[in-house]
Amino acid sequence: MTAPEIHVEVAPSLALFVPHGRRGGATALAVDGVSTLGHVVESLGVPLTEVGALVVDGREVPVSHIPADGESVTVREVQRPQRVPGAPLRFLLDVHLGTLARRLRLLGVDTAYESTDIGDPALAARSAAEQRVMLSRDRGLLRRRELWAGAYVYSTRPEDQLHDILDRFAPELRPWTRCTACNGLLHQATKEEVADQLEHGTHRSYDVFAQCNECGRAYWKGAHHEQLEAIVEAALSRGDQGS
Repeated sequence: MTAPEIHVEVAPSLALFVPHGRRGGATALAVDGVSTLGHVVESLGVPLTEVGALVVDGREVPVSHIPADGESVTVREVQRPQRVPGAPLRFLLDVHLGTLARRLRLLGVDTAYESTDIGDPALAARSAAEQRVMLSRDRGLLRRRELWAGAYVYSTRPEDQLHDILDRFAPELRPWTRCTACNGLLHQATKEEVADQLEHGTHRSYDVFAQCNECGRAYWKGAHHEQLEAIVEAALSRGDQGS
């Protein structure tokens, strides 16, 4: 007896997740009549965090749909900008995304970051407890059911990572308001308040400072400010173009 089959076509942007033989349009896939379509899609390698809609024979269905013999399935990408209902938009990044975390914080985006590998269960639990969107390149982590929400980071280059996340989620940007070290909020500070963190040349050359409410770190427009300013200006200009 022939096993029931469906035909699955994955959006081009999701092709990197599936085997090479399934990247050229609709391909046949055996189903068991019990597993949900969400499970079938994940078995192909596509995290459900990256799926915008599942369309079966022209109609959109939930991930709980049980595919039947002969159905044609289209797996679409997430629509952008993606809205995450139920909580203020904020992120959690794993140990491999430290540069992205600092750049999101530079732009004033609420971004938690684990600088050590605490393991997938702990990351997923924190995502759920704090209602944060988990950003990772770890497909296994993004498949964990306890995640609040998640998104795959497609590039290994921090510049492209930042552009992709800003394009996908369109977070509100408030540059220079968060500590890039700990994510705390900054306040204006006097030179006297941060004097113990300043070398003699800095103390003599700068008069405008900010300080983190959480960790106490001091900030001023030092040697790297132009580079940081360029990151901020590029991010704000993208936002203007999208509005």
